[in-house]
Amino acid sequence: MDKETISFRLDTDKKTALDLIAESMDRDRTFVLNEAVVAYLNYYKIEEQEIKARLQRVKAGDVATNQEVQDAFSKWKK
Repeated sequence: MDKETISFRLDTDKKTALDLIAESMDRDRTFVLNEAVVAYLNYYKIEEQEIKARLQRVKAGDVATNQEVQDAFSKWKK
């Protein structure tokens, strides 16, 4: 896998927190940052898939009617 160096700005508190996490794991900051990026990309991919699935359900007409929504909200008002 090809690797590239990137840089970005991060406030001091977040950098300190990353360093503490890295220290507790006996790893370096780069490892923690790479793990964080992987976790974010996985999260984003899952969210994107969920959004696409919901849009497909809407296109297929699989949505609640106005009455069903009103009935659901009325149960919460009690």
